[in-house]
Amino acid sequence: MSSSTATDVDLVGDETALNVARAAVFAALMGAFAYVAFPYPLSPAPVTLQVLGVFLAGLFLGPRWGAAAMTLYLLAGALGAPVFSGGGAGLGVLLGPTGGYLLSYPLAASGAGAIARGAATSRQITEASVPRLILGMAAAVVVIYGIGVPFMWWNLDITLRTAIVTGAVVFVPAEVVKMIAAIGIVRSDAIRVE
Repeated sequence: MSSSTATDVDLVGDETALNVARAAVFAALMGAFAYVAFPYPLSPAPVTLQVLGVFLAGLFLGPRWGAAAMTLYLLAGALGAPVFSGGGAGLGVLLGPTGGYLLSYPLAASGAGAIARGAATSRQITEASVPRLILGMAAAVVVIYGIGVPFMWWNLDITLRTAIVTGAVVFVPAEVVKMIAAIGIVRSDAIRVE
């Protein structure tokens, strides 16, 4: 009969532990990005850096762990951590006019990571071409607007056209700037997630 010690048993592998830590860092980053928010006169939704956080989580962590990071972020906010735009928290925010945008983040991060990395999801994001990065982030934006706009429409009792214009169209220039920033960060020699 052999005896085992605590050092002989790994509850999770090193790679899993590292990925969980990375997901927690990106969830915290999303919370910080939510505080960079200001009202947008053309929309009931504020302008924040959160979409940039979605892009970065999906691109750097890949589809599975990018989605995990965003899920962790949403869970923290739902449980009361003030990590949503303007320090908001709770289920009321998730079910409110901007809740659809928030709820879309795990799917959007997963899509951005999957498309940017292609079939080889283990590939480093630094190997992805700029068109592939843009396509992944554009798909993420479509997911975010595709879930966010109907929530806004339903919650605010506005016309669908108004919801599309004020919940998506007016934000397109800001999303393009965030895409450019994400590409710059991915291509930066100073930042490596390995």
